[in-house]
Amino acid sequence: MSTFKNPNPDYQHLLPSSSSWKPTITSWLNEDIPSFDYGGYVVGSNIQTATLYCKSKGILSGIPFAQEVYDQCELTVEWYYKEGDLLDPLTTTTNGKIAIAKVKGPVKNILQAERLSLNIISRCSGITTHSNSVLTKARSVGYNGIIAGTRKTTPGLRLLEKYSMLIGGIDCHRYDLSSMVMLKDNHIWATGSITKAIENARKVCGFSMKVEVEVDCEKDAIEAIEAGADVIMLDNFTGDDLKIVANNLKKKFNNSKSYLLECSGGLTLDNLDGFLCDDIDVYSTSSVHQGCSIVDFSLKIDKTND
Repeated sequence: MSTFKNPNPDYQHLLPSSSSWKPTITSWLNEDIPSFDYGGYVVGSNIQTATLYCKSKGILSGIPFAQEVYDQCELTVEWYYKEGDLLDPLTTTTNGKIAIAKVKGPVKNILQAERLSLNIISRCSGITTHSNSVLTKARSVGYNGIIAGTRKTTPGLRLLEKYSMLIGGIDCHRYDLSSMVMLKDNHIWATGSITKAIENARKVCGFSMKVEVEVDCEKDAIEAIEAGADVIMLDNFTGDDLKIVANNLKKKFNNSKSYLLECSGGLTLDNLDGFLCDDIDVYSTSSVHQGCSIVDFSLKIDKTND
């Protein structure tokens, strides 16, 4: 992983109005405390502080969402690091952890917020870290095109996961079914042909929306390009076949058509370099958010010396 430093610390400005996502945080708190808070009864509401620690190497992500948890639990937070900062406690500290924030408020509220806030930043930071690792690997072998995530996000967590990809430096691809027209094999089979599917899409999507078509052979890619597709997804090709087909397409059309070539299907951090070539404009992978590791965080009540 590179010594990553996000040049823009204000990605939280991308988030939509509070009414569209903050109620989700409320629902998560309600899910975690559906009736009595027995632990809250044990500790009471005296004012205490707690320290949020990072305990494994990764890129910090998800602060706006964790902050909302603390806000709804009526806690104050002082963050020592910014969104996108690289944290490496195992090599920069003697105790294997970095204090990243101080939380203050009624102790029962701190403990109510603890697990949800940790789950959020652990998950977000894991996606950001893995996204950046994939991007760094691509750049290390000389590929300067687009690395993107996919729409295979966890239901209910799309905003968090897409946001985390952006913090990691990659493209988040289309956000939902309304963001771009993507015609996959089922669309083609249901319509009858690639050309007909593209014609139908153009009737309603307008000039401002791109049309992408998924293909599994060179012949279909040619049909899609000639029919006016903006993006051609070469899906589930082997590394060698991908490079041959991509090069053939670039030579055939030789800038006579405007389109992008995308590669997708089974790409991971481990095999990515076997697929990379300059004839492909976009590599998309769900591995940056499906099954990636988390970054380890913990929240500890500060001990007093009474």
